[in-house]
This record gives sequence, structure tokens and C-alpha cells, in this order.
Amino acid sequence: MDPFSQLILTISVTSFFTFQWLFHKVSPWMSMRISPGFVNLSDKQKVEWNSRTVSTFHALLVGLFCLYILFFDDAVNEDPVWGDPTLVKTNVAITTGYLISDLLLIFYYWKAIGDNFFVIHHLAALYAYYYVLGQGMLPYFANFRLLAEFSTPCVNQRWFFEVLGYPKSSPPNMANGVAMAVVFFMVRIAVIPVYYGRMYAVYGTEAFYLVPWGGRVAWIGSSICLDIMNVMWMHKIARGCYKVLRSAQKNKIKALQENGNRTKIYCSNEGNNIQNVKGG
Repeated sequence: MDPFSQLILTISVTSFFTFQWLFHKVSPWMSMRISPGFVNLSDKQKVEWNSRTVSTFHALLVGLFCLYILFFDDAVNEDPVWGDPTLVKTNVAITTGYLISDLLLIFYYWKAIGDNFFVIHHLAALYAYYYVLGQGMLPYFANFRLLAEFSTPCVNQRWFFEVLGYPKSSPPNMANGVAMAVVFFMVRIAVIPVYYGRMYAVYGTEAFYLVPWGGRVAWIGSSICLDIMNVMWMHKIARGCYKVLRSAQKNKIKALQENGNRTKIYCSNEGNNIQNVKGG
């Protein structure tokens, strides 16, 4: 094994143990001090809370690293199939450690956070990352896919508000809901033409045919499946966001009308009192 491969393996293993430490030690300690409602949660809710806290940290770390690569890694941007994958491998190694850590937690705490969809998602991602880490191919596309992680914090925050008892119409919940819809659209839907534009540009080239069939399946097949799901999720998120905003607007109008009626009644009563005083 060459020194760089050993470094990537070390990063993956370190990432695994770091995320385990964050789940078991850091998240409970930090959550009790930041959110008093944490201590009142059930054991199952605490497990999911810690899982989502770790998920948020991973999403921000990997997402920011992904943006740096996208803007400043010229080798990857100029050759999206076989460009120097050094930084991308590092980022993917962090994610690989996280995915394995999360899979372990899912199986161990299955009654609390078990989900067949997430198991399939994690295994499919690890299969795709094998080609990036093992053969250094498709660095641009692997990195571009990690942009989707930016939508994770808002999704997790929505669950935090829900389990803490925040009404859907509360200002923090509504602000997060709008942010979730906007960010989800930007990093999962608006980027689709750019992603497939780059894919079309390299399709049929010599670099493309150097990618083995397994790599092409992991690349093209998984991309299409993920984007179909992203469009479906975006539709649900947009509908939910619209309903909440519509309901909040109706409640606001209703409150203004009720205040207006109270004002009219008050003014009417005051007028009657004045007339009675004059009459007396």
C-alpha cells in the first residue's frame, strides 16, 4: 500500500472514531447545556437527537470542504474524470468514516433510528466511494454530489423544533422551513443542469471509456436515482412550506380581523358611555 493510500485509510478510521466520540460524548454534553429540553426527551429521542447532531456537524464540515474544492481545485475542475483526486479523496474519506459510523449506530439502535432507506443509501454511497478512494476516478462528480449535504442541517433542525414542541407556525420553525426549501432547491435541484452538463461533456471521450463498467453504473445509475428522489422530496418540501406559510398568513389575517372587531366594540361602548354621561 502506497503512503497516500495509507493516509486515506488513516483519515477514514480517524473519522469513524471521531464521529463515534461526537455521538456518545460530545453531543449529550453539549445538548444539555444548549437546550434544556434535551433532558426531558425519551431515550429513543435522545439517540436520534445525538445522531442528527453528528449528522449536522458532518454536513457542514464536508460541505465547506466541498465548496473549497469546487472553487479552487483546478486539477479536478479541468479533468472531472481523472483529475488529481487528492483533496476529493480526503473529503470522501471523512464521509466514508461517517457513513460506516452511522451504519453501526443504525444497526445498534435499530428501534430508535433504524431505517431501511438509510441503510440502502449508505451502502450505495460506500459502493460509489470505493471507485473514488480505490481508483481515483470521477473526483469532480463525487465532490459535486457532496454539495447536497448543505440541506442536512435545516432538515435536522426541523426535527429538533418538532421534538421540542415548537408549533409549525412559530417564527423559528417557519424561518427554518423556508431556509430548508431554498437550500434544498439550490444544492439538489438547481445544480442538476450543471451536473449533467459536465457528464454529457465527457460522455464518449477517451477518459469516459477508461472508467470500468462498475464505475459507470455507480456514477450514472446512482445519479439518476438520487435526482429522481430529490425532485420528489423537493415537491413535498415545497408543498409543506406553502401550506405552513398559507396557514400563518390566514392566522395573521384572522388575528387582525379579531383585533379590528374588538376595537370597534370598544369604541362603540365608549361612545355609549359618553352619551350616557351627557344625558345624565
